[in-house]
Amino acid sequence: MNFPTFLTLLRILVIPLLVVIYYLPWESKYLVCALLFGAAALTDWLDGYLARRWDQMTPFGAFLDPVADKLMVAVALVVLIEAHATWVMTLPALVIIGREIVISALREWMAEVGKSASVAVSWVGKVKTTFQMLSIFLLLLAPPGESIAWLGLAFLFVAALLTLSSMYMYLKAARPHLLPHKQENS
Repeated sequence: MNFPTFLTLLRILVIPLLVVIYYLPWESKYLVCALLFGAAALTDWLDGYLARRWDQMTPFGAFLDPVADKLMVAVALVVLIEAHATWVMTLPALVIIGREIVISALREWMAEVGKSASVAVSWVGKVKTTFQMLSIFLLLLAPPGESIAWLGLAFLFVAALLTLSSMYMYLKAARPHLLPHKQENS
């Protein structure tokens, strides 16, 4: 167990804490949840940076990091879907969660056929992640209906559009391996 992997595990342990705090009848719950999510999002960047810088990349860390990211985002979005109880929150959240499932399955399949480099992370994915994390932070920061929550929803729609764009790019890159052309006999 190295420090970057510890940070990743810590991110997973914060998830149930965030959920419990969000449902407490406590006035400061929004601020605390946003700060927890923000700290977890920062550790997402920090653990990868430290693992590369300190040459502490491990197979377990490489497996656990994207799992922690997806769990953190999916759980936060599910909590927010329930709190907002509107299609305006639900639609972009389901696009983001659905894309994560599709791309995770695609990456797994591409790795099995030895073509994982074909579905490497793109710059669009990094921009999408930034908008996604910022939108969830803002949505957790205030109750539904407040102006900061509306800004968070706007950013979530941007993240959903970028999500669709990056998914298209991944699927386009994987298409030759998913749907190979039949070779004709001459």
